[in-house]
Amino acid sequence: MNDASPLYPVLERIDANLDAALERLMDLLRIPSISTDPAHAEDCRRAAEWLVADLESFGVAASARATPGHPMVVGHGGEGPRRLVFYGHYDVQPVDPIELWHRDPFDPAIEETPEGKVIRARGASDDKGQLMTFVEAARAWVEVHGALPAAVTFHFEGEEESGSPSLVPFLEANADELRGDLALICDTGLFDNDTPAITTMLRGLLGEEVTISAADRDLHSGMYGGIARNPIHVLSRIIAALHDDEGRITVPGFYEGVSELPAAIREQWQALGFDARKFLGAVGLSEPAGERDRMPLEMIWSRPSCDVNGISGGYEGPGFKTVLPARASAKLSFRLVGEQDPHKIRRNFRAMVQGMLPADCTAEFADHGASPACQMPADDPAFEAARRALGAEWPKPAAFIGCGGSIPIAGYFQSILGMNSLLIGFGRDDDNIHSPNEKYHLSSFHRGARSWARVLHALSMEPR
Repeated sequence: MNDASPLYPVLERIDANLDAALERLMDLLRIPSISTDPAHAEDCRRAAEWLVADLESFGVAASARATPGHPMVVGHGGEGPRRLVFYGHYDVQPVDPIELWHRDPFDPAIEETPEGKVIRARGASDDKGQLMTFVEAARAWVEVHGALPAAVTFHFEGEEESGSPSLVPFLEANADELRGDLALICDTGLFDNDTPAITTMLRGLLGEEVTISAADRDLHSGMYGGIARNPIHVLSRIIAALHDDEGRITVPGFYEGVSELPAAIREQWQALGFDARKFLGAVGLSEPAGERDRMPLEMIWSRPSCDVNGISGGYEGPGFKTVLPARASAKLSFRLVGEQDPHKIRRNFRAMVQGMLPADCTAEFADHGASPACQMPADDPAFEAARRALGAEWPKPAAFIGCGGSIPIAGYFQSILGMNSLLIGFGRDDDNIHSPNEKYHLSSFHRGARSWARVLHALSMEPR
């Protein structure tokens, strides 16, 4: 790096500020901002006000905005032709079961582990530590140069861990203020401990529940077995028919809108050296399931899936009861990719089930959400500039990756505000988010701040 670059002194300032930055993070982590618990509403308000004061401490004009739930924090700073919107959330998950924690979850501390120093607390990784990596990068830019290198809007939510009920109305009501050229989202992680990543594919989610009914009551299997229809048998045949022998999903029209992986992305993924056996071995498995002609990373990042999440029917208590059930139910989830239409898939799935019903059986359905996949333009020069910037900070080059789960805010930014998102985070797979003993590696916090400084610089140099 050229010593004359404006980035160089910013990185030095981040290094020099590390102890003070950690103290600030510890202060925020001490606030038990559990959004789903009404008893912690005041704590959520305190966390929002803490963030407002912290942003204002280095010149960002910020305020806590009231919502029907917990406050949104919005701040503005910097100037430039490119307007960036940084999103993070300050609320955290409940701590139960508390007896499994090694320490008070809201008494944060730096702990030594075999993998290095970690910050131990609820919210350390999800999402306060991640959020503060960006804040510290922004602080260093202002302290060194007097201003941010681009126009930045800060948007911190307080309900992400409780379903974001206020988010869409807030985005719609404040669209002009919150809209930018590009969003930055920090609620993701590294590919591995040495490889940073930009998530460009997020799978969508369709939830369905089906109940098959037959007789008007449970029946004695000795008197009715063999002559009466058994809903569990019917449901089992339907479930078995959802996949063919090659692992493909058989719902009519299911693969409409599923595109092939671009060659450049496929090469990146192959170069990551993902070990499917090791990945599965960590949970007591060994062989990849799913579509037989697909590489493992495709299966979890860029291909759709269909899974049965629960089955119920008949006698489920202790012991044994010879009964033919009157009904049987299953809950299913479909992870979606590309341009798949969740509503069309729902209609087709239900029609498939209805078409497989024998005489004397009926089906009832309940929906559990329907959201499409979200895909970012990895060929956008800004994405490549950010990827190079990340690679300059970490031991290995950054990769464009997918995510098997869903991050709704990225889709809302696209559909409501018309902007794409750079999803960059520095969490590790073993950070225990949503679980006891959550942690965030000190190296993730430190390198994360340096990484965001590099990304801000790279994006400020890119034309809109």
